[in-house]
Amino acid sequence: MISRRSLLLGAACSARAQQQAAFSADVKVVSLLATAHDRDGRVVKDLNKEDFTLFEDGKPQTIRYFSRESDLPLTLGLLVDTSRSQIDVLERERSASYTFLDQMLREKIDQAFVASFDKQVQVLQGMTSSRQELAAALSKLQIPGETATLIYEAVRQSSENLMRKQKGRKAFILLTDGVSFRDKSDIGTAIEYAQRADTMIFAIRFFGRTPAYRPVRKAVFGIAEASGKHALERMANETGGESLEVTNDKPIEAVFAQIDELLRNQYSIGFTPDRPDDHGRFHKIKLAAKDRTMTVRTRDGYYSQ
Repeated sequence: MISRRSLLLGAACSARAQQQAAFSADVKVVSLLATAHDRDGRVVKDLNKEDFTLFEDGKPQTIRYFSRESDLPLTLGLLVDTSRSQIDVLERERSASYTFLDQMLREKIDQAFVASFDKQVQVLQGMTSSRQELAAALSKLQIPGETATLIYEAVRQSSENLMRKQKGRKAFILLTDGVSFRDKSDIGTAIEYAQRADTMIFAIRFFGRTPAYRPVRKAVFGIAEASGKHALERMANETGGESLEVTNDKPIEAVFAQIDELLRNQYSIGFTPDRPDDHGRFHKIKLAAKDRTMTVRTRDGYYSQ
C-alpha cells in the first residue's frame, strides 16, 4: 500500500518538475560554468549559490539555477599544433592526449573530436565516443614541410562547424606554443566564435627546443613567445577556461590531470536577464565569490541569440 507521505512527496516532486519545465520554456536562461580557486590556487568544491555575486552589464542578477554536479555531457575538441615548432614535442603530446581522453570520456555520454592545425586546419576525427577512433586520429598527427600556424582559424572553424550545434559542457584543449603565423583569422574573431559556441578554451602551452638563433633573431623569437603566452591567456580568460604551461617541473601529464580536475569540479549557474531581447549583442558577465580571497573563472560574457 502506498503511504500518504509517499503520495504527498510524489505530488510535490511532480509540481516542482512542472514549474521548472514551464519556467524553462517561457524564460530566456543564460547558463554559465564556473570554477572557484582559493588563495593558494586549489579548486574550491563546496560553495553554494549564496556564496556568489553575479552581474550582467554592471546590473546585479539573481542566480535562479545552481548545482555542483558535473554530470552534464562533455564535448571536447582536441586542437593540436602540428607546425614545425612542435616537432620535438609532438610524440609526447600524442601519448598524453590519448591517456587524457581515455580517462576523461564516459562511454555513451561524452564525445570528442581531434583536429590539427599548421598551414591548414584538418579534422582528423569528427565527434565520437570511440576511443579506438580517437587513437587512430592521434596516430595521423604529423609535421608538414611548410611553415604556418593557424591557431585562431582552428578555433574559429571548430567553434562554428563542430561545437556550436552541441549541447552541454563544451571545451577546447588547445595544444600549442601560442605563436600564430600566417593565420587567416585574428584573436578577436577566435574568441567571438568560441563564445558564440559556449565553448571554454583550455590552452596548454608546450615548447620544443629553442633554436640556436643569433642575438637579433633570438630577441624577435622571445617577443613572439611572450605574445603567444599573452594570447593564450586572453583566449582562456575570456571563454572561462585556463591557460597552463608545460615545464620541467610540470610535465604534460600533470597539466592534463589539472584540466581533468577543473572540468570535474565546475559550478553550473543559470540566470534570467531582466531586459528585452536584443539579438546579437554582447553582454558582459561578472561572477565573483563573496569571499574576496577566492577567484572565480567563467566566460566574461555572451552573445544574445
